Amino acid sequence: MSDDLGFESLVARYYGPLYQFAFSLTRAEADACDLTQQTFYIWATKGHQLRDGSKVKTWLFTTLHREFLNMRRKVVRFPHFELTEMDQDLPAISPEMVNTLDSARVVELLDQVNEPYKAALALFYMEDYSYKEIADILEIPLGTVQSRISRGMAQLQQLILETPRKEAHG
Repeated sequence: MSDDLGFESLVARYYGPLYQFAFSLTRAEADACDLTQQTFYIWATKGHQLRDGSKVKTWLFTTLHREFLNMRRKVVRFPHFELTEMDQDLPAISPEMVNTLDSARVVELLDQVNEPYKAALALFYMEDYSYKEIADILEIPLGTVQSRISRGMAQLQQLILETPRKEAHG
């Protein structure tokens, strides 16, 4: 078996983004580490089955998300919602308000977004995946991705509008 993709180079290249995605889902360092390591373990045992080397990143993110869902199902009954409607009128956030937000606060607020929307938002805004790539990773229809991002963004915007800005600590 030839290792064209180099396990160590894959870990070096994707550990950070995978860990960040895992942390955005779990909000716990230990769980994020476990998920990331489990993803690479699965790659080590099954990655050789992937024929198209250009799909490694998507395969890794899909595997991590699947493992997250499996972990959640074991801990709590995890309802799966198919959301097909799109919200029409989202609350507007001015560019000035966006500029005043720091990324740590946005990540903190992202944690408060309801579960079905959180993964799609994290992949779209934190990892710059396209809707199509997110649909592949989460194994859901494209329309569901659009709906989850739309509804999740509406929740995130509402949280941003409702949360008072933290002033600099002095």
